[in-house]
Amino acid sequence: MAHVGTDVHKAKEFLEQGEVIGLPTETVYGLAGNALNPEAVLKIFRVKNRPSFDPLIVHTDSIAKAETFVKHIPEKARQLGERFWPGPLTILLPKKTIIPDLVSSGLETVAIRIPNHPLALQLLSVLDFPLAAPSANPFGYISPTTARHVADQLGHQIPYVLDGGSAQVGIESTIIGFTDGGPIVYRLGGMALEKLEAVVGKVAVRSHSTSNPKAPGMLSSHYAPRKPLLLKKPAEILATYKPERIGVLSFEELTHLIPAENQQILSVTGDISEAAKNLFAALRALDTLDIDVIITELVPETGLGRAINDRLRRAAFK
Repeated sequence: MAHVGTDVHKAKEFLEQGEVIGLPTETVYGLAGNALNPEAVLKIFRVKNRPSFDPLIVHTDSIAKAETFVKHIPEKARQLGERFWPGPLTILLPKKTIIPDLVSSGLETVAIRIPNHPLALQLLSVLDFPLAAPSANPFGYISPTTARHVADQLGHQIPYVLDGGSAQVGIESTIIGFTDGGPIVYRLGGMALEKLEAVVGKVAVRSHSTSNPKAPGMLSSHYAPRKPLLLKKPAEILATYKPERIGVLSFEELTHLIPAENQQILSVTGDISEAAKNLFAALRALDTLDIDVIITELVPETGLGRAINDRLRRAAFK
């Protein structure tokens, strides 16, 4: 069973041995391994049971280091990196051959991010290599936001989880790339579109792919609990399920139609950022209940609300 602790040097030793570990970031916990070691990368795919056509994000701790892994950084990409790194933003850049094709799933671009978490940055600063790190959960399931989530799900397959407390953003990074037609967001996430557009102008959004995704996290069905998740109101399914067999994920208030113990509220004050932080933990809590179905409604489509709704739609996708 994985040991959970805060020893950066122990984490470093495991990574240098080609092992994979649980890594805290401000978005969600990652399953991290040496991005330049194909065997370690293969271990990431194996532990997650992740398809090899779904590319990984490479984490480092400075733009200077990122430049050693990519052919060049376009001007608008550099502007975003200088403004928002460290932070919940991943940028697709043309990769050098030092990055194994397994990391990028054969694509000519690699996803690069500098996470905004003190333990992650401390670890990255003492390593001689970047870390490939998708979310530390079985493929397709709810992403982890605490070290305990990682240990409970993958602890029997990895030696160590670096415990950095609860993730402060709570949903994955926004992924942006650049084409001749301009900037494109391939995954909605912890960096709001408004902030990106304030730096680089109008941004297109193309965040879904049923196969052969161009960036991590684009598959249509993802982030799902084990129990069915429906985008419904309570009144719409009470003819099918008894109230005590229904779980409810709501934005800011309870419903009187369902037992209170079967409900999770994302933010009683209606704060979108708080809702994003609580999303995955709330879904996990509902998934542990003795119920038959989870229902939810979309949140306001502003700021991080777009990313929350993206996760809910994919979790409900069938």
